[in-house]
Amino acid sequence: MTDPWTLTAAEGELQILTGVGGPAAKMGHRLTIAMASWRADVQWRGKQPVGVELVVDVDSLQVIKGEGGVTPLTGPEKGVVRSNALKALDVKKYPQITFSAEDISKTEAGYRLDGTVEIHGTSRPQTVDVAVGDSGDVWVMSASVPVLQTQFGVKPYSLFVGSLKVADEVNLRFTARHPK
Repeated sequence: MTDPWTLTAAEGELQILTGVGGPAAKMGHRLTIAMASWRADVQWRGKQPVGVELVVDVDSLQVIKGEGGVTPLTGPEKGVVRSNALKALDVKKYPQITFSAEDISKTEAGYRLDGTVEIHGTSRPQTVDVAVGDSGDVWVMSASVPVLQTQFGVKPYSLFVGSLKVADEVNLRFTARHPK
């Protein structure tokens, strides 16, 4: 039995990348949002991962940057974006996002995790392909997963009667390093 791994924001990043939609989309910013507090526990049987549990603290959401838009995204605007995102995610009622992988299979590039994600109180099946690379003394892991907010009861933020809105599909990007 191999010791379990615990990965946190100290070993990697968990980011959300958004797009913009609507007739006034050129006015909006494509956002990079970081989740600053998360924990992934990986269980092993020999050299094979057999379970993964990820817990993300929604209140740790931080707006890193905004690309595009008519003007650059300022510090105060980042605060407004954060507030709107926490309201849309109803952080007081749903303080965590979770993913639990019950089935893990080896792939050419790493592992396929089949499990359940819970966002905003709604659970859905989710598959995550994790690429794993050997970087000498560390394992490097990465994954990118598209998620439709509306499938989890999250209403994408919009302005001007919907003529400018956050795109329904966001992309979750995960990277981490673990010593061998």
